[in-house]
Amino acid sequence: MMPLTQHVTPANLATALIALNFIAFAAFGIDKARAEAGHWRIAESTLLGLALLGGTLGAYAGRALFRHKTRKQPFSFQLHAITVLQVAVLGWWLGRPLWQG
Repeated sequence: MMPLTQHVTPANLATALIALNFIAFAAFGIDKARAEAGHWRIAESTLLGLALLGGTLGAYAGRALFRHKTRKQPFSFQLHAITVLQVAVLGWWLGRPLWQG
């Protein structure tokens, strides 16, 4: 059996991020349609979880295109906080080789 690390490649990570962003985008569209129809909704924690896992761009695109949850607090604050956290982690990760000197 192959170790997990052999499956974690840049191509696989990119594919996973693309899939997560598509799923997050679709989830916002589905939730908007269900809200308008008065049906069962996707939990905000699920929408935020998709963003946290890497679907932030899809979440923002879904919010903008479907005009969904754009003014809702604390949802908007939480989505922005996830974005700030991800940018900080990415900055730290990209800057690591410079600091290890």
